[in-house]
Amino acid sequence: MKARGTHLSLIFILVLCSDLYAQENWSRFRGPNADGVVDNDPRLPTKWSKTENILWKSDIPGLGWSSPVIWGDKVFLTTVASDGQFEKPKPGLYNGEGRKEIPGGMHRWLVYCLDINTGHTLWKREVHKGTPPVGRHPKNTYASETPCVDGERLYALFGDLGLYCFDHNGTPLWESLIHPEETMRDYGAAASPVVHENQVIIQYDNAKSSFITALDSKTGKQRWRTPREEKTTWATPFIWKNELRTEVVTAGRKRIRSYDLNGNVLWSMDGRMSVLTIPSPFAANGLLYVTSGYFQDRRRPVWVIQSGASGDISIDENQRKGAFVEWHHPKLGPYNTTPIVYGEYYYTLLDQGMMTCHHALTGEEIYDRTRFPLYTSFTASPWAYNGKLFGLAESGKTFVLKAGPEFEIIETNDLDELCIATPSIAQGKLFIRTASSVYCITNK
Repeated sequence: MKARGTHLSLIFILVLCSDLYAQENWSRFRGPNADGVVDNDPRLPTKWSKTENILWKSDIPGLGWSSPVIWGDKVFLTTVASDGQFEKPKPGLYNGEGRKEIPGGMHRWLVYCLDINTGHTLWKREVHKGTPPVGRHPKNTYASETPCVDGERLYALFGDLGLYCFDHNGTPLWESLIHPEETMRDYGAAASPVVHENQVIIQYDNAKSSFITALDSKTGKQRWRTPREEKTTWATPFIWKNELRTEVVTAGRKRIRSYDLNGNVLWSMDGRMSVLTIPSPFAANGLLYVTSGYFQDRRRPVWVIQSGASGDISIDENQRKGAFVEWHHPKLGPYNTTPIVYGEYYYTLLDQGMMTCHHALTGEEIYDRTRFPLYTSFTASPWAYNGKLFGLAESGKTFVLKAGPEFEIIETNDLDELCIATPSIAQGKLFIRTASSVYCITNK
């Protein structure tokens, strides 16, 4: 009996350690659960500057808005450097401007690995050298897709080039090239890959031949590929592990779709989404949240979906609920940022420098559009820990808000540099990528 009890205790300890270790990694865009929420941790900072609470800062050449991903003692990110002249991105809205001409000069597509404790470069790999195959939006980069990582491999996607796989020590394992297609107004690609149960899933919605595909994470061989009747979107697919099954959820301008792990459609709906669909689906409290909100489009919906759906679950435009629609708001969606559910509230950080708050389970309005200081704009998605919400403005200022039913800014932290990438959090450290550097921030 004693031996059995000892055995069970060891199993419990191993499971507990496994869970703790999983929380210490940041494996994909917006974290392992794709929701931007982190467990409370006294090491995580509320206040910082260019010098205060900075563990390290590492300069990164080139341009890239991919978020860092973290596994163990390594931080991974991507960038594209050029030896030619290029226009640096500027904050603010561009009113539909794209870039038809492909930038000149030799470009190098790079993957970096940094030491999590020092910021020193452990390795750097060049996956391609040449001229870009397509144009891009002047605010976009050729390295905007956040990599994903598991316990064995790193998967770095350059959306108009290919997916490149390395082990954690930088050994190239395989690559899968992508035929570059035109995107809407030549804005370029941005949707990030996700890895789940030995499959790396890529959503490539473009102007000509959109698809979603799964590659074997060990070999790079295609497991399945499903065409999509969609034009360009930039939303990252979401692995929804709900109480009934695991689904791959995608946002699209025409339809919101859910696939099984073999690429078969489980359900879909007419989401009446914005002409530019960018925010990524996520889940909280057993519900799925899907949204889009191009600021010049009258369609800016939020959809909150229950698990277990099948077939077409569309509802009429004037309805607010349906058989599998928990609630719906027609004009609440953000343009670039992905909303966040923290506690009982659903927060929307609007690109134009405002925030709204609704009850996450019912959609009831808690407060309407409330403005941050004048001339504030956001592209990075918000995150939350220790009872606080964080919004990183394009100016480099992070506004810290007390989570709850009132809009209350309690701190403002300024790095004074353009920030578009969504931050990452792991091991009591906050990682903020600016236009030129990565900062590692922690309470000292």
